[in-house]
Amino acid sequence: MTIPLTCLFGFILWTVLLLLAIAAVRIRQILAGKARASDFTAGIPHGGDRYWRLNRAHMNCLENLPLFSAVVLTGAVIGADALWLDRFAELYLAARIGQSVTHISSGSDRAIQIRFAFFSLQVLCLLGMILITGSVRAT
Repeated sequence: MTIPLTCLFGFILWTVLLLLAIAAVRIRQILAGKARASDFTAGIPHGGDRYWRLNRAHMNCLENLPLFSAVVLTGAVIGADALWLDRFAELYLAARIGQSVTHISSGSDRAIQIRFAFFSLQVLCLLGMILITGSVRAT
Protein backbone atom coordinates (compact mmCIF):
# COMPACT_ATOMS: atom_id res chain seq x y z
CA MET A 1 0.00 0.00 0.00
CA THR A 2 1.35 3.45 -0.88
CA ILE A 3 1.96 6.10 1.77
CA PRO A 4 -0.94 8.30 0.55
CA LEU A 5 -3.29 5.29 0.70
CA THR A 6 -2.03 4.51 4.20
CA CYS A 7 -2.70 8.13 5.18
CA LEU A 8 -6.19 7.87 3.70
CA PHE A 9 -6.78 4.79 5.83
CA GLY A 10 -5.46 6.75 8.84
CA PHE A 11 -7.83 9.62 8.08
CA ILE A 12 -10.76 7.20 7.92
CA LEU A 13 -9.68 5.57 11.18
CA TRP A 14 -9.38 8.97 12.87
CA THR A 15 -12.88 9.91 11.70
CA VAL A 16 -14.26 6.62 13.07
CA LEU A 17 -12.48 7.16 16.41
CA LEU A 18 -14.14 10.57 16.74
CA LEU A 19 -17.49 8.94 15.98
CA LEU A 20 -16.88 6.31 18.67
CA ALA A 21 -16.02 9.06 21.16
CA ILE A 22 -19.35 10.75 20.40
CA ALA A 23 -21.19 7.45 20.76
CA ALA A 24 -19.45 6.75 24.09
CA VAL A 25 -20.60 10.09 25.51
CA ARG A 26 -24.15 9.49 24.34
CA ILE A 27 -24.30 5.92 25.62
CA ARG A 28 -22.94 7.03 29.01
CA GLN A 29 -25.60 9.76 29.28
CA ILE A 30 -28.39 7.38 28.26
CA LEU A 31 -27.29 4.65 30.67
CA ALA A 32 -26.98 7.20 33.50
CA GLY A 33 -30.55 8.34 32.82
CA LYS A 34 -29.40 11.87 31.96
CA ALA A 35 -30.63 11.70 28.37
CA ARG A 36 -32.85 9.72 26.02
CA ALA A 37 -31.68 8.46 22.66
CA SER A 38 -34.01 10.97 21.01
CA ASP A 39 -32.32 13.91 22.81
CA PHE A 40 -29.45 14.06 20.32
CA THR A 41 -31.04 15.95 17.44
CA ALA A 42 -28.68 16.41 14.50
CA GLY A 43 -27.38 19.91 13.82
CA ILE A 44 -28.65 21.33 17.09
CA PRO A 45 -26.07 22.01 19.81
CA HIS A 46 -26.70 19.84 22.85
CA GLY A 47 -24.53 18.68 25.71
CA GLY A 48 -21.51 20.55 26.97
CA ASP A 49 -19.23 22.81 24.98
CA ARG A 50 -16.50 20.16 24.63
CA TYR A 51 -19.05 17.58 23.46
CA TRP A 52 -20.31 19.97 20.79
CA ARG A 53 -16.72 20.72 19.68
CA LEU A 54 -16.20 16.93 19.41
CA ASN A 55 -19.25 16.77 17.13
CA ARG A 56 -17.92 19.62 15.01
CA ALA A 57 -14.45 18.05 14.79
CA HIS A 58 -16.09 14.86 13.50
CA MET A 59 -18.16 16.83 10.99
CA ASN A 60 -15.02 18.67 9.82
CA CYS A 61 -13.43 15.29 9.09
CA LEU A 62 -16.49 14.16 7.15
CA GLU A 63 -16.49 17.40 5.17
CA ASN A 64 -12.82 17.08 4.18
CA LEU A 65 -12.49 13.33 3.74
CA PRO A 66 -13.97 13.31 0.20
CA LEU A 67 -11.41 15.86 -1.04
CA PHE A 68 -8.44 13.99 0.36
CA SER A 69 -9.89 10.68 -0.83
CA ALA A 70 -10.37 11.95 -4.37
CA VAL A 71 -6.78 13.17 -4.67
CA VAL A 72 -5.25 10.06 -3.08
CA LEU A 73 -7.38 7.64 -5.09
CA THR A 74 -6.72 9.52 -8.33
CA GLY A 75 -3.01 9.30 -7.60
CA ALA A 76 -3.31 5.57 -6.90
CA VAL A 77 -5.26 4.92 -10.11
CA ILE A 78 -2.78 6.73 -12.35
CA GLY A 79 0.24 5.36 -10.49
CA ALA A 80 1.49 8.69 -9.15
CA ASP A 81 4.60 8.07 -7.08
CA ALA A 82 6.65 10.98 -5.80
CA LEU A 83 8.47 11.72 -2.57
CA TRP A 84 6.59 14.99 -2.10
CA LEU A 85 3.24 13.29 -2.68
CA ASP A 86 4.07 11.00 0.25
CA ARG A 87 5.25 13.87 2.47
CA PHE A 88 2.19 15.99 1.68
CA ALA A 89 -0.12 13.07 2.53
CA GLU A 90 1.66 12.47 5.86
CA LEU A 91 1.64 16.16 6.72
CA TYR A 92 -2.03 16.43 5.75
CA LEU A 93 -3.00 13.61 8.12
CA ALA A 94 -0.92 15.05 10.96
CA ALA A 95 -2.50 18.48 10.46
CA ARG A 96 -5.99 16.95 10.32
CA ILE A 97 -5.44 15.18 13.65
CA GLY A 98 -3.88 18.34 15.11
CA GLN A 99 -6.87 20.40 14.01
CA SER A 100 -9.31 17.93 15.56
CA VAL A 101 -7.45 17.70 18.87
CA THR A 102 -7.18 21.47 19.08
CA HIS A 103 -10.87 21.86 18.19
CA ILE A 104 -11.93 19.43 20.90
CA SER A 105 -9.60 20.79 23.57
CA SER A 106 -10.60 24.45 23.54
CA GLY A 107 -12.79 27.10 21.98
CA SER A 108 -10.44 29.94 22.92
CA ASP A 109 -9.27 32.53 20.41
CA ARG A 110 -5.77 31.02 20.53
CA ALA A 111 -7.12 27.52 19.83
CA ILE A 112 -9.13 28.88 16.90
CA GLN A 113 -5.96 30.45 15.46
CA ILE A 114 -4.10 27.15 15.85
CA ARG A 115 -6.99 25.26 14.20
CA PHE A 116 -6.89 27.70 11.31
CA ALA A 117 -3.13 27.15 10.93
CA PHE A 118 -3.69 23.38 10.82
CA PHE A 119 -6.51 23.87 8.30
CA SER A 120 -4.35 26.14 6.13
CA LEU A 121 -1.58 23.54 6.16
CA GLN A 122 -4.09 20.92 4.98
CA VAL A 123 -5.20 23.13 2.11
CA LEU A 124 -1.59 23.70 1.04
CA CYS A 125 -0.85 19.97 1.22
CA LEU A 126 -3.95 19.17 -0.80
CA LEU A 127 -3.01 21.73 -3.45
CA GLY A 128 0.52 20.30 -3.58
CA MET A 129 -0.87 16.78 -3.99
CA ILE A 130 -3.19 17.99 -6.75
CA LEU A 131 -0.30 19.64 -8.60
CA ILE A 132 1.91 16.56 -8.29
CA THR A 133 -0.86 14.15 -9.27
CA GLY A 134 -1.95 16.35 -12.15
CA SER A 135 1.59 16.45 -13.55
CA VAL A 136 1.95 12.65 -13.66
CA ARG A 137 1.22 10.91 -16.92
CA ALA A 138 -1.13 7.95 -16.61
CA THR A 139 0.69 4.62 -16.78
